[in-house]
Amino acid sequence: MIEPVYSPSPARYDSMEYRRSGRSGINIPVLALGLWHNFGSYKPMQEIKAMAHYAFDKGICHFDLANNYGPEYGTAEENFGRLMDASFRPYRDEMFISSKAGWDMWPGPYGNWGSRKYLMASLDQSLKRMKLDYVDIFYSHRWDPATPIEETMQALVDIVRQGKALYVGLSRYPTEQARKAFRYLAEHDTPCLLYQDRYNIIDRAPQSTGLIDLSQECGSGFIAFSPLQQGLLTGRYLNGIPADSRMARNTSLKADVLTPAMLGALKGLNEVAGRRGQTLARMSLAWLLQDPRVTSVIIGASSVAQLEDNLRALANTSFTPDELSRIEELSSPVQLHEVK
Repeated sequence: MIEPVYSPSPARYDSMEYRRSGRSGINIPVLALGLWHNFGSYKPMQEIKAMAHYAFDKGICHFDLANNYGPEYGTAEENFGRLMDASFRPYRDEMFISSKAGWDMWPGPYGNWGSRKYLMASLDQSLKRMKLDYVDIFYSHRWDPATPIEETMQALVDIVRQGKALYVGLSRYPTEQARKAFRYLAEHDTPCLLYQDRYNIIDRAPQSTGLIDLSQECGSGFIAFSPLQQGLLTGRYLNGIPADSRMARNTSLKADVLTPAMLGALKGLNEVAGRRGQTLARMSLAWLLQDPRVTSVIIGASSVAQLEDNLRALANTSFTPDELSRIEELSSPVQLHEVK
């Protein structure tokens, strides 16, 4: 059976909100699709295609990738390349596609961190996997304490000058190193235009470190990942740890996070969400988007149904002062700045 040619919804831009990223021409949807999990080698291509097509049909034109997304390393980008060939190629100019390098990708001293050699080689490999001539934004995925920051930043500058990326961004940099990186890039006419970090109701590190304010001060947008704290803010753990959950497998979300205090906070937050007519997950996304300093939020999904549920958060992103105060009261004692 021949699969019909993909034709996106003509109304795809009608209901999505777009925000300007800092002082730039970047205008991205408030929800972006992250391909960290569920788009790699363990996911059937038909399910990947269904999620990506649904997202694009709803106005999500920003797809967030990195060299080692999978699982297995590189397979999320490979699958995205298959999507480009199968259906997305005619719409490439509507899309804002990212990649990153900075974490381990291949063995040896040039397959990790922030050297010029690693960043350049990694992006070349990413472009081949994704079947692209360029990415819209390329990130230094983390600060490398052993490599001069000038080397890492100059590699980003040269990547733009070579036409392999239109813009550059930073992710997970300590505040002072981020400040130096922002300054270097601006002085070399290649400003950082998106800063990416983990940020959610119970992990406020970008607030406490001042990185959100620094991004705004330097003309960069801020894009949040892990908005549901690896599923902790989905409501799935309100009655304990389900046997088939990420926490039960004790992988990226550890069971020791669910302390009595945390469980109490989650139940209280769930009550606030219920009074707003939202699930805990939808309220958690809405809470991020009520902050005008947040340009966009990266959502992950394992199904079209999850994507559909996340999009419902956009129906109500306004909070009363009492709601914000209650959320602060519940979440402040259980902040998780060190959770990975």
